[in-house]
Amino acid sequence: MEVSFAGGAGHGNSRRLTRRRFVSHRANGCAGESYREFSSCTLAALMTEPRPALRYRFGTFELDATTGELRRMGIRVKLNAQPFQVLCLLLERPGELLTREEISRELWPDGTFVDYEHGVNSAVNRIREALGDSAGNPRFVETLARRGYRFVAPVERIGEEPVAEPVAVVIEPVAAEPELLSRILASPEDLPKTPHRTVQTLFVLLQAMYLAFYVGALANLAEIEELFSALAHPVVVLRVMIVTAGVLIPARAFLICAVLFHAPGIRGKLLRIWPVLLAADLLWSLAPFLLLHHLTVGLALSCTALLVYSPFAQRALVLMGAGGEPSGA
Repeated sequence: MEVSFAGGAGHGNSRRLTRRRFVSHRANGCAGESYREFSSCTLAALMTEPRPALRYRFGTFELDATTGELRRMGIRVKLNAQPFQVLCLLLERPGELLTREEISRELWPDGTFVDYEHGVNSAVNRIREALGDSAGNPRFVETLARRGYRFVAPVERIGEEPVAEPVAVVIEPVAAEPELLSRILASPEDLPKTPHRTVQTLFVLLQAMYLAFYVGALANLAEIEELFSALAHPVVVLRVMIVTAGVLIPARAFLICAVLFHAPGIRGKLLRIWPVLLAADLLWSLAPFLLLHHLTVGLALSCTALLVYSPFAQRALVLMGAGGEPSGA
Protein backbone atom coordinates (compact mmCIF):
# COMPACT_ATOMS: atom_id res chain seq x y z
CA MET A 1 0.00 0.00 0.00
CA GLU A 2 1.33 3.43 -0.90
CA VAL A 3 0.24 6.76 0.57
CA SER A 4 0.49 10.14 -1.13
CA PHE A 5 0.55 13.23 1.09
CA ALA A 6 -0.50 16.27 -0.93
CA GLY A 7 1.48 19.30 0.09
CA GLY A 8 4.59 17.43 1.24
CA ALA A 9 4.79 13.97 2.74
CA GLY A 10 7.81 14.96 4.77
CA HIS A 11 6.47 18.10 6.48
CA GLY A 12 5.63 18.26 10.13
CA ASN A 13 2.38 20.17 9.61
CA SER A 14 0.85 17.47 7.44
CA ARG A 15 1.99 14.71 9.79
CA ARG A 16 0.51 16.46 12.82
CA LEU A 17 -2.77 17.06 11.03
CA THR A 18 -2.87 13.43 9.89
CA ARG A 19 -2.41 12.23 13.45
CA ARG A 20 -5.12 14.52 14.80
CA ARG A 21 -7.50 13.21 12.16
CA PHE A 22 -6.45 9.66 13.02
CA VAL A 23 -7.48 10.16 16.65
CA SER A 24 -10.80 11.65 15.53
CA HIS A 25 -11.29 8.83 13.01
CA ARG A 26 -10.79 6.17 15.67
CA ALA A 27 -13.24 7.96 17.93
CA ASN A 28 -15.79 7.76 15.13
CA GLY A 29 -15.47 4.00 14.91
CA CYS A 30 -12.86 3.22 12.24
CA ALA A 31 -11.89 -0.43 12.50
CA GLY A 32 -8.15 0.35 12.29
CA GLU A 33 -6.57 0.15 15.71
CA SER A 34 -3.18 1.56 14.68
CA TYR A 35 -1.86 4.44 12.64
CA ARG A 36 -0.58 1.95 10.09
CA GLU A 37 -4.01 0.31 9.70
CA PHE A 38 -5.51 3.78 9.45
CA SER A 39 -3.55 4.38 6.23
CA SER A 40 -5.90 1.94 4.48
CA CYS A 41 -8.88 4.23 5.18
CA THR A 42 -9.68 7.27 3.02
CA LEU A 43 -9.04 10.63 4.73
CA ALA A 44 -9.89 14.08 3.36
CA ALA A 45 -8.74 17.19 5.20
CA LEU A 46 -8.11 20.79 4.21
CA MET A 47 -4.56 22.07 4.62
CA THR A 48 -4.86 25.84 5.02
CA GLU A 49 -1.28 26.70 6.00
CA PRO A 50 1.00 27.94 3.19
CA ARG A 51 3.95 25.58 2.74
CA PRO A 52 6.49 24.75 0.04
CA ALA A 53 5.92 21.94 -2.44
CA LEU A 54 9.28 20.20 -2.27
CA ARG A 55 11.14 17.88 -4.54
CA TYR A 56 14.51 16.38 -3.76
CA ARG A 57 17.14 15.21 -6.24
CA PHE A 58 20.00 12.91 -5.25
CA GLY A 59 22.10 10.78 -7.57
CA THR A 60 19.84 9.47 -10.34
CA PHE A 61 16.76 9.70 -8.07
CA GLU A 62 14.11 12.36 -7.63
CA LEU A 63 11.55 12.38 -4.81
CA ASP A 64 8.37 14.43 -5.05
CA ALA A 65 7.00 15.04 -1.58
CA THR A 66 3.83 16.55 -3.07
CA THR A 67 2.73 13.48 -5.00
CA GLY A 68 4.45 10.90 -2.80
CA GLU A 69 6.51 9.50 -5.70
CA LEU A 70 10.11 8.33 -5.95
CA ARG A 71 11.57 8.08 -9.45
CA ARG A 72 14.87 6.92 -10.92
CA MET A 73 15.68 8.42 -14.31
CA GLY A 74 11.97 9.11 -14.78
CA ILE A 75 10.85 5.57 -13.90
CA ARG A 76 8.72 5.27 -10.77
CA VAL A 77 10.25 3.19 -7.98
CA LYS A 78 7.84 1.37 -5.69
CA LEU A 79 8.11 2.54 -2.07
CA ASN A 80 5.41 2.12 0.54
CA ALA A 81 4.08 4.80 2.85
CA GLN A 82 6.24 4.47 5.96
CA PRO A 83 9.59 3.97 4.15
CA PHE A 84 8.69 6.97 1.96
CA GLN A 85 8.05 9.09 5.06
CA VAL A 86 11.37 8.02 6.61
CA LEU A 87 13.18 8.88 3.37
CA CYS A 88 11.59 12.34 3.45
CA LEU A 89 12.85 12.82 7.01
CA LEU A 90 16.38 11.85 5.95
CA LEU A 91 16.30 14.16 2.94
CA GLU A 92 15.14 17.07 5.08
CA ARG A 93 18.34 16.75 7.12
CA PRO A 94 21.11 15.43 4.82
CA GLY A 95 24.36 14.73 6.63
CA GLU A 96 22.66 14.89 10.05
CA LEU A 97 21.92 12.09 12.48
CA LEU A 98 18.29 10.99 12.57
CA THR A 99 17.78 8.87 15.67
CA ARG A 100 15.52 5.85 15.88
CA GLU A 101 13.48 7.64 18.53
CA GLU A 102 12.86 10.59 16.20
CA ILE A 103 11.77 8.28 13.42
CA SER A 104 9.44 6.32 15.69
CA ARG A 105 7.83 9.53 16.98
CA GLU A 106 7.13 10.63 13.41
CA LEU A 107 5.75 7.27 12.28
CA TRP A 108 3.65 6.35 15.33
CA PRO A 109 1.70 8.79 17.51
CA ASP A 110 1.68 8.68 21.29
CA GLY A 111 -0.30 5.77 22.62
CA THR A 112 0.34 3.50 19.64
CA PHE A 113 1.99 0.30 20.81
CA VAL A 114 4.20 -1.26 18.16
CA ASP A 115 7.61 -2.90 17.95
CA TYR A 116 9.14 0.33 16.68
CA GLU A 117 12.68 -1.13 16.52
CA HIS A 118 11.53 -3.72 14.01
CA GLY A 119 9.37 -1.16 12.23
CA VAL A 120 12.21 1.33 11.79
CA ASN A 121 14.63 -1.38 10.64
CA SER A 122 12.09 -2.63 8.12
CA ALA A 123 11.44 0.87 6.77
CA VAL A 124 15.16 1.56 6.30
CA ASN A 125 15.67 -1.82 4.61
CA ARG A 126 12.85 -1.02 2.17
CA ILE A 127 14.51 2.33 1.41
CA ARG A 128 17.83 0.63 0.69
CA GLU A 129 16.14 -1.90 -1.60
CA ALA A 130 14.45 0.90 -3.55
CA LEU A 131 17.70 2.88 -3.89
CA GLY A 132 19.90 -0.14 -4.63
CA ASP A 133 21.90 0.69 -1.50
CA SER A 134 23.54 -1.53 1.13
CA ALA A 135 24.34 -1.17 4.81
CA GLY A 136 27.89 -2.47 4.33
CA ASN A 137 28.80 0.02 1.60
CA PRO A 138 26.26 2.84 1.86
CA ARG A 139 25.91 5.35 -0.96
CA PHE A 140 22.80 6.99 0.46
CA VAL A 141 21.72 5.81 3.94
CA GLU A 142 24.42 5.20 6.54
CA THR A 143 23.75 3.36 9.80
CA LEU A 144 25.26 4.82 12.96
CA ALA A 145 25.43 1.89 15.35
CA ARG A 146 22.90 2.04 18.22
CA ARG A 147 22.14 5.66 17.35
CA GLY A 148 20.26 6.03 14.08
CA TYR A 149 20.75 6.86 10.41
CA ARG A 150 22.25 9.57 8.25
CA PHE A 151 21.75 10.45 4.57
CA VAL A 152 25.26 10.78 3.16
CA ALA A 153 24.70 11.63 -0.54
CA PRO A 154 24.40 15.25 -1.77
CA VAL A 155 20.77 16.41 -1.86
CA GLU A 156 19.35 19.16 -4.06
CA ARG A 157 16.02 20.78 -3.23
CA ILE A 158 14.06 21.83 -6.30
CA GLY A 159 10.71 23.41 -7.03
CA GLU A 160 10.23 25.23 -3.72
CA GLU A 161 7.09 27.26 -4.38
CA PRO A 162 4.59 28.42 -1.76
CA VAL A 163 1.17 26.81 -1.89
CA ALA A 164 -1.32 29.27 -0.41
CA GLU A 165 -4.56 27.64 -1.47
CA PRO A 166 -6.20 24.95 0.65
CA VAL A 167 -5.12 21.55 -0.55
CA ALA A 168 -7.06 18.35 0.00
CA VAL A 169 -5.11 15.52 1.58
CA VAL A 170 -6.33 12.09 0.61
CA ILE A 171 -4.91 8.90 2.04
CA GLU A 172 -6.24 5.85 0.29
CA PRO A 173 -5.03 2.42 -0.74
CA VAL A 174 -3.11 2.16 -3.99
CA ALA A 175 -3.39 -1.08 -5.92
CA ALA A 176 -0.13 -2.98 -5.65
CA GLU A 177 1.51 -4.40 -8.74
CA PRO A 178 0.78 -8.12 -9.01
CA GLU A 179 3.51 -10.07 -7.27
CA LEU A 180 4.06 -12.39 -10.24
CA LEU A 181 4.39 -9.45 -12.64
CA SER A 182 6.85 -7.63 -10.37
CA ARG A 183 9.00 -10.76 -10.24
CA ILE A 184 9.07 -11.22 -14.01
CA LEU A 185 9.69 -7.62 -15.06
CA ALA A 186 13.07 -6.12 -14.30
CA SER A 187 13.49 -2.69 -12.73
CA PRO A 188 16.33 -0.33 -13.68
CA GLU A 189 18.18 -1.36 -10.51
CA ASP A 190 18.19 -5.01 -11.63
CA LEU A 191 19.96 -4.32 -14.93
CA PRO A 192 23.70 -4.02 -15.58
CA LYS A 193 25.43 -0.85 -16.73
CA THR A 194 26.05 -1.37 -20.45
CA PRO A 195 27.58 0.95 -23.08
CA HIS A 196 24.92 2.95 -24.88
CA ARG A 197 26.12 1.86 -28.33
CA THR A 198 25.75 -1.82 -27.38
CA VAL A 199 22.23 -1.35 -26.01
CA GLN A 200 21.11 0.70 -29.01
CA THR A 201 22.58 -1.77 -31.52
CA LEU A 202 20.86 -4.76 -29.89
CA PHE A 203 17.51 -2.95 -29.80
CA VAL A 204 17.73 -1.98 -33.48
CA LEU A 205 18.74 -5.53 -34.46
CA LEU A 206 15.67 -6.93 -32.71
CA GLN A 207 13.42 -4.52 -34.62
CA ALA A 208 15.14 -5.48 -37.88
CA MET A 209 14.53 -9.16 -37.08
CA TYR A 210 10.79 -8.54 -36.77
CA LEU A 211 10.79 -6.51 -39.97
CA ALA A 212 12.35 -9.50 -41.72
CA PHE A 213 9.58 -11.74 -40.36
CA TYR A 214 6.83 -9.45 -41.66
CA VAL A 215 8.36 -8.90 -45.09
CA GLY A 216 9.26 -12.57 -45.47
CA ALA A 217 5.73 -13.69 -44.57
CA LEU A 218 4.10 -11.30 -47.04
CA ALA A 219 6.55 -12.37 -49.74
CA ASN A 220 5.59 -16.05 -49.34
CA LEU A 221 1.81 -15.92 -49.04
CA ALA A 222 1.22 -18.86 -51.36
CA GLU A 223 3.49 -21.15 -49.36
CA ILE A 224 2.03 -19.95 -46.03
CA GLU A 225 -1.54 -20.33 -47.31
CA GLU A 226 -0.77 -23.98 -48.02
CA LEU A 227 0.46 -24.44 -44.42
CA PHE A 228 -2.66 -22.76 -43.02
CA SER A 229 -4.95 -25.02 -45.05
CA ALA A 230 -4.59 -27.67 -42.34
CA LEU A 231 -6.09 -25.32 -39.71
CA ALA A 232 -9.74 -25.02 -38.77
CA HIS A 233 -10.13 -21.44 -40.08
CA PRO A 234 -7.29 -20.92 -42.54
CA VAL A 235 -8.73 -17.78 -44.16
CA VAL A 236 -9.14 -15.98 -40.80
CA VAL A 237 -5.64 -16.90 -39.66
CA LEU A 238 -4.15 -15.73 -42.96
CA ARG A 239 -5.98 -12.39 -42.74
CA VAL A 240 -4.81 -11.84 -39.17
CA MET A 241 -1.23 -12.47 -40.28
CA ILE A 242 -1.50 -10.08 -43.23
CA VAL A 243 -3.13 -7.28 -41.20
CA THR A 244 -0.71 -7.49 -38.27
CA ALA A 245 2.30 -7.60 -40.60
CA GLY A 246 1.01 -4.57 -42.53
CA VAL A 247 0.46 -2.58 -39.32
CA LEU A 248 3.70 -3.59 -37.61
CA ILE A 249 6.04 -2.84 -40.53
CA PRO A 250 5.67 0.97 -40.13
CA ALA A 251 5.62 0.59 -36.34
CA ARG A 252 9.01 -1.16 -36.39
CA ALA A 253 10.39 1.41 -38.83
CA PHE A 254 9.28 4.15 -36.44
CA LEU A 255 11.01 2.46 -33.48
CA ILE A 256 14.25 2.10 -35.41
CA CYS A 257 14.27 5.75 -36.51
CA ALA A 258 13.21 7.07 -33.08
CA VAL A 259 16.00 5.18 -31.31
CA LEU A 260 18.71 5.96 -33.86
CA PHE A 261 17.89 9.68 -33.86
CA HIS A 262 17.21 9.96 -30.09
CA ALA A 263 13.67 11.34 -30.46
CA PRO A 264 12.70 13.46 -27.41
CA GLY A 265 10.78 11.47 -24.80
CA ILE A 266 11.07 8.24 -26.79
CA ARG A 267 12.05 6.21 -23.73
CA GLY A 268 8.78 6.95 -21.94
CA LYS A 269 6.78 6.34 -25.13
CA LEU A 270 8.47 2.98 -25.65
CA LEU A 271 7.57 1.89 -22.14
CA ARG A 272 3.95 3.01 -22.59
CA ILE A 273 3.45 1.10 -25.86
CA TRP A 274 5.37 -1.95 -24.61
CA PRO A 275 2.20 -3.88 -23.58
CA VAL A 276 0.90 -3.55 -27.15
CA LEU A 277 4.23 -4.70 -28.55
CA LEU A 278 4.21 -7.57 -26.05
CA ALA A 279 0.94 -8.90 -27.48
CA ALA A 280 2.16 -8.50 -31.08
CA ASP A 281 5.54 -10.07 -30.36
CA LEU A 282 4.01 -13.05 -28.59
CA LEU A 283 1.77 -13.63 -31.61
CA TRP A 284 4.72 -13.39 -34.00
CA SER A 285 6.85 -15.67 -31.83
CA LEU A 286 5.08 -18.39 -33.87
CA ALA A 287 6.76 -17.06 -37.04
CA PRO A 288 9.25 -19.99 -37.26
CA PHE A 289 6.29 -22.29 -37.92
CA LEU A 290 5.68 -20.35 -41.15
CA LEU A 291 8.92 -21.93 -42.38
CA LEU A 292 7.96 -25.55 -41.80
CA HIS A 293 8.71 -26.27 -45.46
CA HIS A 294 12.33 -25.49 -44.58
CA LEU A 295 12.59 -26.28 -40.84
CA THR A 296 11.78 -29.24 -38.63
CA VAL A 297 9.05 -28.90 -36.02
CA GLY A 298 11.61 -29.20 -33.21
CA LEU A 299 13.77 -26.39 -34.58
CA ALA A 300 10.72 -24.18 -35.11
CA LEU A 301 9.62 -24.82 -31.52
CA SER A 302 13.09 -23.95 -30.20
CA CYS A 303 13.12 -20.67 -32.12
CA THR A 304 9.62 -19.85 -30.86
CA ALA A 305 10.72 -20.36 -27.26
CA LEU A 306 13.54 -17.85 -27.78
CA LEU A 307 11.21 -15.35 -29.44
CA VAL A 308 8.84 -15.44 -26.44
CA TYR A 309 11.64 -13.78 -24.46
CA SER A 310 12.26 -11.11 -27.10
CA PRO A 311 9.68 -8.50 -25.91
CA PHE A 312 11.07 -8.68 -22.37
CA ALA A 313 14.59 -8.23 -23.75
CA GLN A 314 13.41 -5.15 -25.65
CA ARG A 315 11.94 -3.65 -22.48
CA ALA A 316 15.18 -4.30 -20.61
CA LEU A 317 17.18 -2.60 -23.38
CA VAL A 318 14.90 0.45 -23.16
CA LEU A 319 15.48 0.65 -19.39
CA MET A 320 19.23 0.31 -20.00
CA GLY A 321 19.24 3.37 -22.24
CA ALA A 322 18.03 2.46 -25.74
CA GLY A 323 16.54 5.61 -27.21
CA GLY A 324 18.22 7.89 -24.67
CA GLU A 325 21.21 10.14 -25.19
CA PRO A 326 24.67 8.59 -24.75
CA SER A 327 26.30 9.29 -21.40
CA GLY A 328 28.15 12.57 -21.47
CA ALA A 329 26.24 13.82 -24.52
